[in-house]
Amino acid sequence: MQWDPQGYLAYGDERARPFVDLVSRIGADNPATVVDLGCGQGTMTALLQQRWPLADVLGVDSSPEMVAAAEGVRVELGDIRTWDGEADVVLSNAALQWVPGHVSLLPRLASRARAWFAFQVPGNFEAPTHTIRRELAEDTRFEPYLYDVERPDSHGPEIYLDVLQREGWEVDAWETTYLHVLQGDDAVFTWVSATGARPTLQALPEPVRDEFVREFKARLDTAYPPTPQGVVMPFRRVFVVARRR
Repeated sequence: MQWDPQGYLAYGDERARPFVDLVSRIGADNPATVVDLGCGQGTMTALLQQRWPLADVLGVDSSPEMVAAAEGVRVELGDIRTWDGEADVVLSNAALQWVPGHVSLLPRLASRARAWFAFQVPGNFEAPTHTIRRELAEDTRFEPYLYDVERPDSHGPEIYLDVLQREGWEVDAWETTYLHVLQGDDAVFTWVSATGARPTLQALPEPVRDEFVREFKARLDTAYPPTPQGVVMPFRRVFVVARRR
């Protein structure tokens, strides 16, 4: 999959809110090193430098397109699954859902944090944005192209809490449902086409993709009808902040 840095910045304020909420619960006063795993183009990584101006802040991402687009922050190419660095604070924002079996990876990732380990993942995989995409992907017109496409997934906060508590961490885990009010034509499609639906759309050849997009947009419009203020899209997210005892 190839990421589109500009597409991901659509509705950037809404995407930034969970990151800010996550970081606000990290109680590190003056960490020397901070690492952001799955940082994208580093737009939100830069906020870490504002939070801890004396820290050495590094972003790590597996997308060459995202790393090349980074500005004003140190970002390097790397894979969450094999990253073996260390930092006082290790965090990941909306990235682990792309790592199959990431629950089993948590103990190793957490072990790389000297003091704080934190992450946030979407928890909305039963929302229409995903169920409609999956239903269409199973249609005989599209299934031959999509049987092995990447599918993001996550777990409830209780699962993550249990895993990290067993490793001896002091854990704060919770979930929040944001009610994003989106503006613009095909607003929900614009959102998902930059994230969860991107692998699906990239895997479809023309003109099959056009047919898929038409039906996807129509079903999303029904599931998320416009209001006078915009399109309301509920978005559940799962947060974990762990502190080394």
